Amino acid sequence: MLQRTYDRMMRLASHRHALWWLAAVAFIESSVFPIPPDVMLIPMVLAARDKALRFAAVATVASVIGGWLGYAIGYYLYQAVGLPIIDFYHLEAGFAVFQAKFNQYGAWIVLIKGMTPIPYKLVTIASGVAHLDPVVFTLASIGSRAMRFFLVAGLLYFFGEPIRDFIERRLTLVTTTFVVLLVGGILAIKLV
Repeated sequence: MLQRTYDRMMRLASHRHALWWLAAVAFIESSVFPIPPDVMLIPMVLAARDKALRFAAVATVASVIGGWLGYAIGYYLYQAVGLPIIDFYHLEAGFAVFQAKFNQYGAWIVLIKGMTPIPYKLVTIASGVAHLDPVVFTLASIGSRAMRFFLVAGLLYFFGEPIRDFIERRLTLVTTTFVVLLVGGILAIKLV
């Protein structure tokens, strides 16, 4: 099932309405869909590198708006909708630990986890369940999703096809390195 969905996303990336499909995938991935927008963003940027920033911006905006849907699911519909989604992806144990951390680190969790390959729907639904301040949630979502998508688009813009293989094989390493550098930079600023 996932392979068919992935193959479909690759076909949509070359469609004349690919930008709309990218927005739709980024939107629904933030609350219920299993495939990240990167499967469309990567081939779209490689096909039209001059539009990389536009593609990243569309993915960011659509993902943040879709994140509000995930937040609403967690806030208003956790028992009826959110819990079945969590169960479907077999994320029950991780979700319980994750949710407990929100009381202590809410905005940081959204900011950091939103940049990683961890399913963003987990972050958005947990934010709603934890009743994280909507303004904090929105700002952290904008920051994390922009960093994620602009990093991918920027690397592809500057390095092209070779970086595609590197990103696909080492996405966790790339995003983890970026997060470590970001957090280290923030800590360095605070200590100075």
